[in-house]
Amino acid sequence: MAGSVVLVERTGHVAVLTLNRPHKLNALDGELRDAMQDAVETVQADDDVRAVVFTGAGRGFCSGADLTSGSRGEPAPPTQNDRLDDLGWVGRQALAVYGLDKPVIAAVNGVAAGAGMSLALACDMRIGSENARFKTVFIERNLSPDSGMSFFLPRIVGYSRAADLIYTSRTVEADEAHRIGLLDRLVDHDELLERAIELASQMADWPPLALRVSKRVLQHNVECDLGTALRYELTSLSYGNRAVNDRRESLAAFREKRKPSFSGT
Repeated sequence: MAGSVVLVERTGHVAVLTLNRPHKLNALDGELRDAMQDAVETVQADDDVRAVVFTGAGRGFCSGADLTSGSRGEPAPPTQNDRLDDLGWVGRQALAVYGLDKPVIAAVNGVAAGAGMSLALACDMRIGSENARFKTVFIERNLSPDSGMSFFLPRIVGYSRAADLIYTSRTVEADEAHRIGLLDRLVDHDELLERAIELASQMADWPPLALRVSKRVLQHNVECDLGTALRYELTSLSYGNRAVNDRRESLAAFREKRKPSFSGT
């Protein structure tokens, strides 16, 4: 929808979610946060969507929380649900994106800062152009990291590099981001979205149930010992066997030396 703060477009089995507040570098206000949550729930529930690309409209990916969007006057008192919520919107954002059990790629077209950087880190992979840059920001606002940054960043770049970026809040330009692993691939800006969709489409070509379970296994086994990981792998194999038609198609395509076509059944 043209007027939406999150645009959802489909290319084959790939859903492209575009944060659409370009005049604010896609800073996260309440409307954008709610729309993004709704969009994630929609693509999660749609079996025809097998991979997802996040990007931003205009010059930025996401510049973090919108500090200019507060209402004038005294804020409304928090509801009981607000008082009992020990995650807040930052936690719900991290869980929604990380918990989306389909491959998620961030196409980082510009600045990714604060909670916007965390959004990119919550994705499975990040592709960026020469315009991409990252900044943790939190310490500049007298805050410690939130929105999952303290979880994601050291797992992606290592503890000491995460400490460097969080304690200094320095800007990481595209070349360095690629070198230290913040960006998995660095491409020309004019080709960024096309290349992200191309990669997502490669993933979406495989059996969709096996793809989703593969993500669950990968995320689970990052956090456990080898024995537990091996048992979880064996348990998860049963999910793939439930897609009987995909199993048959995989074997038939292999024998017939052709590209398979999977239905998710």
